[in-house]
Parts: sequence; structure tokens; C-alpha cells
Amino acid sequence: MIIREAKFLMSNSRVEQCPAPTLPEYAFIGRSNVGKSSLINMLTGHKGLAKTSSLPGKTQLINHFLINNEWYLVDLPGYGYAKVSKEARVKWGRMINYYLHKRENLACVFVLLDSRHPPQAVDLDFMETLGSGGIPFVMVFTKADKLSGSRAQQNVVDYLRKMEETWDEVPRHFITSAEEKLGREEVLGFIEEVNRQLAEEASNT
Repeated sequence: MIIREAKFLMSNSRVEQCPAPTLPEYAFIGRSNVGKSSLINMLTGHKGLAKTSSLPGKTQLINHFLINNEWYLVDLPGYGYAKVSKEARVKWGRMINYYLHKRENLACVFVLLDSRHPPQAVDLDFMETLGSGGIPFVMVFTKADKLSGSRAQQNVVDYLRKMEETWDEVPRHFITSAEEKLGREEVLGFIEEVNRQLAEEASNT
């Protein structure tokens, strides 16, 4: 997929105020400081599209970006630790949960996992929640350049083995690095593939 245009559209705290659900939508979410903004900027080829920060909890709203006038990329607040109040975390949790379960044009959720770390309970629990809700998702391992290839690969293997304990079929996964543009073609190719499938299904109805 060639990204011809990527532009920020709007930020919202309520799903009802999001853009009309007329285009396929792909949401990106992960623990705070997982490298989400850097990954989004790398995928779209626009360095400053998503705001990056060294402080966890920077993203606090549902942020919509329009890509090629064909699909939406959605930047969601992170889950897990962030230097914000308990009240704010609860508010974000409700907002995210409502979005994930009610957004009718949500095609897939990209769950970002830090490849520098072994399987984390908060990530596994979040993916279990998605699975229980029938929400399609894939696993995206970030920051693969921060460790030696073998060490990062072992963490990925450990995650997949952990998933196999409770999942009949382990979701698709991608290994990425925003610094080295690793995984860009694979992730965008997957989105293109899903868009094509959705278009075919729509034409048959």
C-alpha cells in the first residue's frame, strides 16, 4: 500500500462524535510508552502526524486520521500505567471499552506489545477481553531494534506460547521497529488485504 495522504481529522471523547462510520477503521492501542505514536508516524510516512512524548499517557482522546481518503487510522489512549489520576484512568477505560464494542466500522484492532519485555499480564488480559467480545485484533511487537534479534525474537515466541495456552488459534502477529521501518510493508499490506475483503463483501450484498 502506498500512503498518498494522511491527515488528522478530529479528536473525541465520545464515540457518538466520531466520524460517520462509512469507511473501514483500524485502531492502535497498547500500554503507555509502547511506541504507538512513533509506529503510526512510521506507517503513514508522516513524522509529526501523531504526537510523540517521553511521558506516558500523552494520548487522552480518540484520535482519527484519514488515510488516502479510504480508511481511518485511530490512535487510542494507552492502558496500564500512566502518570494520571485514578479517575482519569477509569474514564479512559470506559471510553476505550465503549469505542471497541460499539464502533460498527471497526475492522481490526492493532494491539501493540513491547518486544523488549516478556509477556505482560495486562496485555494478555486486554487481548482476552477483545477475544471474549468477538473483536478482531492482531498483535504488533514494537521496538524490535532495541534488543538483539535473538532476545526480541525469544520474547515474541514466549508471547505466542502464552497465547496458545488459552487460544484455539493465535491471532496474526507483526514485528516492527519505527526506527528501522521494520514491518511497515507487512502491516500496511494486511490493512490493504482487509480493505479488499470488506469491499468484496459489500459488493456481494
